[in-house]
Amino acid sequence: MSEMRQHTVQCLSPGGLHRMAYVEWGDPHNPRVLVCVHGLTRNARDFDYLAKTLSGHYRVVCPDVVGRGRSNWLRIKDNYQVHQYAADMVTLIARLNVDEVHWVGTSMGGMIGMALAAQADTPITRLVLNDVGPVISAAAVKRIGEYVGLAPQFARIKEAEQYVRLVSATFGKLTDAQWKHLTEHVTRQKADGGYEFVYDPGIAEPFRKAMDGEDVLLWPLYDAIRCPTLVVRGAESDLLTHETCLEMGLRGPKATIAEIPGVGHAPMFLDEAQVAVVREFLLSK
Repeated sequence: MSEMRQHTVQCLSPGGLHRMAYVEWGDPHNPRVLVCVHGLTRNARDFDYLAKTLSGHYRVVCPDVVGRGRSNWLRIKDNYQVHQYAADMVTLIARLNVDEVHWVGTSMGGMIGMALAAQADTPITRLVLNDVGPVISAAAVKRIGEYVGLAPQFARIKEAEQYVRLVSATFGKLTDAQWKHLTEHVTRQKADGGYEFVYDPGIAEPFRKAMDGEDVLLWPLYDAIRCPTLVVRGAESDLLTHETCLEMGLRGPKATIAEIPGVGHAPMFLDEAQVAVVREFLLSK
């Protein structure tokens, strides 16, 4: 397994140019590429364990969606939308110089994957939707809206970890080392010695504008997907219901369904059992 490499690619939005950062694992000349895209307030380093594990099979590319991690922040906050993220991913895939990719998307990353996979001539030939689907429950949107964009400050990294454990309790039972990893890569130290999150609080502006108390329905998008699709659901998820999963198995790409016990929104692929579910699907004939 090779070491992680860091890069950026220049993308365009209505507000001008911005840099999207990404990390890459595995042989840079491997034509088999796996793109892994994170959730709303997370970043590329969520996929470190998955990427290391699969880097013998793929060139694994994990972007920081604009406004997160090492990527630039957008000048116009209303542009934090799936169509902008999808356009950035097309630019990234062009930079990778490949015609086809496999895709793992957690929550928002899965919505971006659905948006691309539904297009004619899509580069996505195998799709993993991690705890997201064509129905986004209003209850989950309300829960996420209670903390996204609040931009809390912490005197010490331990305080930041306590906060991450609280708002991300639905990730399930993680080890102390795993919580430490997730916290270290979603925060940064400020000049005064304190800590803050590495995402633009402005991502909350279009998110909150879209909150109207109703479920978000994206069935036409899902029904247009034609590539083999796996849906991974946290068995206790409040964002993706068991009933929606069952329907996803019957229409559109007729997804394979896997539920992870003891986890809500969303499985984090930080252990072998969860990674095995993804690996088996991606590498199957």
